[in-house]
Amino acid sequence: MTATAETPRVEKPGYRYYVLAILVLVYMLNFLDRQIIGILAAPLKAEFGLSDSQFGLLGGIAFASVYSTLAIPLAWLADRFSRVWIMTGALAVWSGFTALCGMAGSFGQLFLFRMGVGVGESGGVAPAYSLVADYFPPHQRARALAVFAFGIPLGTAAGTLVGGVLAAQYGWRTAFIVVGLLGLLLAPVLRLTIRDPKRGATDIARPAVVDAAPVQPQTVQAAAAPAIPAPNRVGLNASRLMLVAGAVAFALAALGQFGGVPVGNPLVLAFAGGLATVIGVSFWIAKVTASYVFPKKSFWLLALGAASSSVCGYGIAGWLPLFFMRSFDLTLLQTSWYYAGIALIGGTLGIWMGGAVADKLAKRGKGAYPLTPAVAFLISAPLFIAAMNSPWIIGLVLPGGGSAVQQLTLAFLIFLIPTGLNLAWLGPITAAVQNLVPAPMRSTASALFLLINNLLGIAVGFYYFGWMSDLLAPRFGEESLRWAIYTGMGFYLLASVLLIAASRTLKRDWVD
Repeated sequence: MTATAETPRVEKPGYRYYVLAILVLVYMLNFLDRQIIGILAAPLKAEFGLSDSQFGLLGGIAFASVYSTLAIPLAWLADRFSRVWIMTGALAVWSGFTALCGMAGSFGQLFLFRMGVGVGESGGVAPAYSLVADYFPPHQRARALAVFAFGIPLGTAAGTLVGGVLAAQYGWRTAFIVVGLLGLLLAPVLRLTIRDPKRGATDIARPAVVDAAPVQPQTVQAAAAPAIPAPNRVGLNASRLMLVAGAVAFALAALGQFGGVPVGNPLVLAFAGGLATVIGVSFWIAKVTASYVFPKKSFWLLALGAASSSVCGYGIAGWLPLFFMRSFDLTLLQTSWYYAGIALIGGTLGIWMGGAVADKLAKRGKGAYPLTPAVAFLISAPLFIAAMNSPWIIGLVLPGGGSAVQQLTLAFLIFLIPTGLNLAWLGPITAAVQNLVPAPMRSTASALFLLINNLLGIAVGFYYFGWMSDLLAPRFGEESLRWAIYTGMGFYLLASVLLIAASRTLKRDWVD
């Protein structure tokens, strides 16, 4: 798996773009199955009598706990075995559990089935990042990863539209079953038509690099080798720390359940213990890559910056449909079309521009990769607030705040901008993470990055807005969700600070 001086097979552009298109389609289904729960919030809350906080758990920790942690062992396997096989199995598993969600008879069953969706989706992203990096050379990588990230707005829009329309016409159970079956149909296409390329192929296919610096393959090999004992202890120590935390949580759960000691909810403590244990085992599996990447400041600044933005990104994507129904008085069907349009148009433009701008600016310095989304987040926060207050903005010009159509039109147009800027980080940041490690480590490094990003972004983001909405409900009533979203804008400011700091360290940590 180490680089050699031999000329690798260079795939024809047409096939590379076909591979990218299939990966986008798989990622689209990944987000479709993940985000469909947002548009189904109202019927699910009514069916099972859920509060906003409970629904936040259903959309957050139920999915993120297994999605984030199992991604590491699956990515470790993807760095050693067929990435296409792993993605095919992952697609089949998450699609099957999505269909099972439509058969849930209780909140507990739905919670478990959502965990199953997370199990499958944990193997769908990091191997895809690695495949894209091996099909496209470094100078095209941010744009290629940005195109891959089109799966996010496409999947969010499709999940919102297809899920909402099916739920409005045939019920929420049909929506889950139909979108699950779509993934099962795509799985054999992925397996039969996509080849696993040589790892690092595009890194050594550029003559200027290979011919001018023949020593580079040895440098990459040395960087990837686990022979240096001191750095390797970093991954082991991280693993031990999480395993000890898991054991403590299990012990406290046992004291609470069987010893009558008031240490907290035993079920919550047991869940936390299991989560910490899985993370610890994952760190042990990924100890070589973790030892290589954890000491790099850029990794933590990129991961925590992306995670801070994802608290808002995932949270807003999951809760805006319910906000439109509560504060803009839209029906489920109207919300489906309205928010699908925002997600599709704004998200696609934002992701592409983020990757294209970062690739262009990066010619002047690697710091452009995190700096581009940092600026985008600073602009996003006030624009989200402005879009949610379109009646007030129109009222500055028209007495009475204008008609409902005018208010919705203005909100739609404003929402397009922060929705796009909110996703502008995907191409630049994922490209930067790919270049923090040698090629054979990319899937695992991506999974370590995604562990932090998704465990905080999905679990905290989805739950935070629901918890804050319930907290503010006694004062603001039906408008509590609006105010909960306002408070979440602070996470964008934090993300900007962290990514600006990353722009100052990235050049030192970069691996060509």
